[in-house]
Amino acid sequence: MDAMEAILTRRSIRRYTDDPVPEEVVQQLLKAAMSAPSASNQQPWQFIVIDDRKILDEIPRFHPYSSMLREAKVAILVCGDETREAFKGYWIQDCSAATENILIAARALGLGAVWLGIYPREERFKKMQALLKLPEHIVPLSLVSIGYPAETKPPSNRFDPSRIHRNGW
Repeated sequence: MDAMEAILTRRSIRRYTDDPVPEEVVQQLLKAAMSAPSASNQQPWQFIVIDDRKILDEIPRFHPYSSMLREAKVAILVCGDETREAFKGYWIQDCSAATENILIAARALGLGAVWLGIYPREERFKKMQALLKLPEHIVPLSLVSIGYPAETKPPSNRFDPSRIHRNGW
């Protein structure tokens, strides 16, 4: 699948089969994540691969939109490392780009995935920090639930020319 097809057919997939996601596939997702652009190339991200069933099942207790984790074989927590940012606050953009790369790579590799927002909801990122014993300077931005899809969704044409402006409003 080429890049444009992966981008244009990517959908949020919340149902997964029982098939495990091989470690080499997880590594490909992480390589894609770390290929994202970042301000001053500081790469202020840290990633936590979660494949422990007990942890995956605990997250829906405090994240109201994460029930799909009960079926997921793996999830990747994308975190900002505040000690690595050149410009304060840009870790959010950098880690968002890394998250999107994971989603597109997952689609290209035949996986299903969905972006679960963590930051800026304090009740979510604080509980995630506690659950995974993260240092204070590591702030969870997003959690990507991943597995082989047990559902299919048609591409969604979201292109809207009315939202395009040129050289001003």
